[in-house]
Amino acid sequence: MSDKPIDESVVETDNEKRRKDLASDFAALGESLGRRGIDIDAIVEKVRGFTVAVPSWGVGTGGTRFARFPGPGEPRGIMEKLDDCAVIQQLGRATPAVSLHIPWDRTDPAALKEKAASLGLSFDAMNSNTFQDHPDDPKQPLSYKFGSLSHADPAVRAQAVEHNLDVVEFGRAIGSKAITVWIGDGSNFPGQADLSRSFERYLEAAKAIYAGLPEDWRLFSEHKMYEPAFYSTVVQDWGTNLLIARELGEKAFCLVDLGHHAPNVNIEQIVSRLIFARKLGGFHFNDAKYGDDDLDAGSIDPFRLFLVFNELVEAGDALERLHPAHMIDQSHNVTDPIESLIRSAGEIRRACAQALLVDREALRGHQDENDAMMASECLKRAFRTDVTPILAEARRRDGGAIDPIAAYRASGYRQKVATERPASKGSGGGIV
Repeated sequence: MSDKPIDESVVETDNEKRRKDLASDFAALGESLGRRGIDIDAIVEKVRGFTVAVPSWGVGTGGTRFARFPGPGEPRGIMEKLDDCAVIQQLGRATPAVSLHIPWDRTDPAALKEKAASLGLSFDAMNSNTFQDHPDDPKQPLSYKFGSLSHADPAVRAQAVEHNLDVVEFGRAIGSKAITVWIGDGSNFPGQADLSRSFERYLEAAKAIYAGLPEDWRLFSEHKMYEPAFYSTVVQDWGTNLLIARELGEKAFCLVDLGHHAPNVNIEQIVSRLIFARKLGGFHFNDAKYGDDDLDAGSIDPFRLFLVFNELVEAGDALERLHPAHMIDQSHNVTDPIESLIRSAGEIRRACAQALLVDREALRGHQDENDAMMASECLKRAFRTDVTPILAEARRRDGGAIDPIAAYRASGYRQKVATERPASKGSGGGIV
């Protein structure tokens, strides 16, 4: 029996107001899909089975390079972060796991496991941090200003390796099975770093981390085109990421962050290629307008999100064998983080549901006949379908809220924690 951060009566009361309308909308959509040969209940069950992890840092307010404007009731530590994550899961029923970040979330592992279990949560992939300095950590006295795993100084590289192995050990203690390695290494000026030697040093260090993985663990390497390095980035694209995964071994995979690509890059094609290479490790879901904005998933380009899921559904058994990890990774500067994460989880499920509606037999026929218009229409028909009743019914069947953001606002949770948690101070700059 898990603790509920929001009284169940709040959810029940809000659901009761919406139950009749949902039943009507669900029946109408079911009839419409039935004419297309689609069983709506089968889609609901598949949606119920799709979950995505939330990042522990995501329940706090983010920031820009210029300033950070804290919101009311921000969590002060990992235990309060878990409380907020439990709200997202209680209402949305799509996020049963949390991804931790070390050293931000370091505490007693036994207490952490007990807290998570009391809230009905588990732990997803661990995240290390060698992209900023840690002056209060005696294990990391050296600076990462000029890199970490690819640093010219072997002592810095060794420190970064040990930090990642320490994160793995912490993860083992709380039941995690994977580590995500993202580094900010790169250069801002031509000639600042040797492009070949930097990559070779990175591979050597990554192999040391890989060698320390438990037998049942996976390593996810994440690529990022730019930032904080604006001339060259050591792990800058999916091709380099694939090279790394193949160099390291069978337990190494590529993580695709939807916001970490150049404008107009065909991300769904990258996903297809990584599935073919048997190296798709998973996703960090978010959205972007100009660059790596880390906006709410589906807020800018929901069609692209749908196209990514179209490739995942199309892959079938090949994808199942990979067991990709799914996690949200976004920054919240002007919204309540809990509301944004609830909505993002719902939008990710929306793309999944829409992709499940694609008539694959018809699509392949149009493709084989080179009928570009009808092949496109086949995808568009699924994308245009309003699957909101499916998402709401999936939540209702799992004991969640029909309209989770409305139920959240009705609960008064944000106002409650705002009185319990001291206000955070703003900052003059910095992304976090």
